[in-house]
Amino acid sequence: MALSDIDRQLLQHCLNRQPHAWEDFVDRFLGLVVHVVTHTSHSRSIAISPQDLEDLCSEVFLAILADDYAVLRRFRAQSSLATYLTVIARRVVVRELLKRRIVANQSDTAEMQHVEDDAADVEERLANREEVERLLDELHGDDATIVRLYHLDGKSYHEISRTMGLPVNSIGPALSRARAKMRQHGASATANS
Repeated sequence: MALSDIDRQLLQHCLNRQPHAWEDFVDRFLGLVVHVVTHTSHSRSIAISPQDLEDLCSEVFLAILADDYAVLRRFRAQSSLATYLTVIARRVVVRELLKRRIVANQSDTAEMQHVEDDAADVEERLANREEVERLLDELHGDDATIVRLYHLDGKSYHEISRTMGLPVNSIGPALSRARAKMRQHGASATANS
């Protein structure tokens, strides 16, 4: 999904420090941030208090404000602003949950660390979205579904495993095979043009 005109204007107003731009930004995306905090904690079986929810939302917005809107300045407009902010919010929430040691049990801690490590990959996935969509036509069956879930929907290996009923350790090799097929097709398409 492309960047909407409303979000483009809101982004520009914030970066240009126009009056009330930040308040408009928070009003527009507060629901999204609350959803990300709630979903991230719930998916890890972590009960958070209303105070924790408020604190975590504040941390997300502070991360967006940090270094003169550095997060917003890095946005390349290759996805919707909501998608980009979801990735940022999820990364901040996972980091804060780990830092505050708000965890359900030890196995959840390991999974949350895995999610935090994968968060940087999510931004790269969004940047490659257009190319993936173009090359995805060359894949079929499970390979196509796995690539779509990972690269386009931003799902983790664990989420793909649950969705498709496949072992977690089979997701990486399936993605590697699919990428090799897509690279091979991309190389032959370039050679033929």
